[in-house]
Amino acid sequence: MREFGFELALCAALEREGHLVSRQLGGGVRGRRVLDTVLVHPSDEFERRAAITPERIPAAAIEADVGPGRARYWKDAFDSHAEWTEEAVELAVERGFFERERRGGRTYVRQTARYPDWVAGVTAIENKPDLDRPGDLRTQLRTDVSLALVDRVVLATADYVTRAHLNRIPEEVGVWRFDPETGDREVVREATDLPVDEAGVELVERKPLRADVRVVSAAEKARARRRLAERAYGKGWRSFDYPPCANCSPDADGLPHCTWKGRPVRASEECGPDCEGHAEADAPTVDGEALRAERTPWDPDPDGRRRRQSGLDRFG
Repeated sequence: MREFGFELALCAALEREGHLVSRQLGGGVRGRRVLDTVLVHPSDEFERRAAITPERIPAAAIEADVGPGRARYWKDAFDSHAEWTEEAVELAVERGFFERERRGGRTYVRQTARYPDWVAGVTAIENKPDLDRPGDLRTQLRTDVSLALVDRVVLATADYVTRAHLNRIPEEVGVWRFDPETGDREVVREATDLPVDEAGVELVERKPLRADVRVVSAAEKARARRRLAERAYGKGWRSFDYPPCANCSPDADGLPHCTWKGRPVRASEECGPDCEGHAEADAPTVDGEALRAERTPWDPDPDGRRRRQSGLDRFG
């Protein structure tokens, strides 16, 4: 199976188990590492986070010197007054994390609720259905382990895993054998917990004769980890498009299954008039949010959001 279909099948299986799943997220601090699949494991404060908004809360708003008490002039609350900071304020207000008021021509903000410590752990999964075509797998996994931005790193494959395969990857990396057809998952090797509370070493750029690395402090990692968790919570994993084709028949998990090709397809690369099986039609509609809400703790319409909307409606 192609990596795209394998990745979606794994995401669907993990979601059916109740996990908060996302995919294709930046997994570095200064580097350009992209994580295939991310699981965010909630702490006992998760309900407080879910009650704020189903969307990503901007990192700048979380890190600003703003609390739920007295409102502050927004420029006093941020280290930078760049355009992106103003955008963060707008998003935080729009998504219900900030309340805004105007006094004397100035904008003041406060948090609607204190930001909770809602993440108990993060697992990054590298998807390689075919271990005979590993690409730069060893470097990718070594980067993840040495940086230790996430608590656990796992390699997921459809192949039979040999001792030789295990010896080629860092011993801290867990290994799963996953069957995308049945959804069965075998833990070949458990992942080792990584030192997320300590400084890490990040591969920033790899060149033919050298590798540029930098030491990343524990504080930098904590900020990047929180941003990763927020992106995962807001994005989910159904970020793909469905092709406008009669042969696209989404399955019960919402995967973009093509009846002509007999597998999930990536609309942006595989579909269109050049495909022999193309039959123009409206793209299918799938309520991915409903599926996610039914299977996981993610809340698409928290009480706080409904109360705020009700309050706005009174002034409509």
